[in-house]
Amino acid sequence: MESLEEIYQKHAQTVYAFLLSRTRNQDLAEELTQETFFQAVRTIGTFRGDSRLSTWLCGIAQNLWLTHIREERKVQPLEEMADMAGPGSPEEELCLQWDNLEILKLLHGLKEPVREVMYLRLIGNLTFGQIGEIMGKSENWARVNFYRGKEIIKREAEEA
Repeated sequence: MESLEEIYQKHAQTVYAFLLSRTRNQDLAEELTQETFFQAVRTIGTFRGDSRLSTWLCGIAQNLWLTHIREERKVQPLEEMADMAGPGSPEEELCLQWDNLEILKLLHGLKEPVREVMYLRLIGNLTFGQIGEIMGKSENWARVNFYRGKEIIKREAEEA
């Protein structure tokens, strides 16, 4: 196994770039990168080797970023997320049809892993490939779960 310093040297830039793409804030990305490696050192015993070390580190980084969003209540309005998703995308369609609070309530009511996929896609703005990698599944698996979640939310919104 590599030393912790070697791991940091080898993967810090990847984790930083991953976080910078999510946060769009250099200072926050740097802070969360440091916290990621701190958490990695604390929990290195839980790394089973089922994935690449960089994937595991980015998973920690993703969790820290989502925690930061919840704590700071800096969740972007869903309409802004739809704009980032691109015109005519399923995310835009979903976001424009219902009230933000109602969407969040419906999202919260989904069962795992569909709820996590929806959060990572809508709030984390991750690609399906990234979601699959973080969750240890395929890109297609992430797409299918997102579609299922979207259909459940549409159905429940129509019933409400």
